[in-house]
Amino acid sequence: MEYNYYEAVLEDVREALKETDVRDYDELYDRLWIDDAVTGNGSGSYTFNTWEAEENLCHNMDLLLEALQEFGCDISYLEKGAEACDVTIRCYLLGQALSEALEELENGE
Repeated sequence: MEYNYYEAVLEDVREALKETDVRDYDELYDRLWIDDAVTGNGSGSYTFNTWEAEENLCHNMDLLLEALQEFGCDISYLEKGAEACDVTIRCYLLGQALSEALEELENGE
């Protein structure tokens, strides 16, 4: 079964928003960017498990390539390992997921 990164990041963002009254996009983005429970970028790992990160990446290589291009990285980034690649995708999707979660809150969803 293909891992849906966007849905996973969106759900983590929703959970994070339940724990704060902050609704400023820029402030939240900066906080969540380094939140291990959302992106894993604080420590460098979201899963803390290479095998799980590898499973998440299966069938998501196109998304990884998009993220690498967005961040100005080339394919040599893969040498950093599965956990770093997993975090990269989560960071890439953070802005879109945060926008959607804030919109849901604004609309009372």
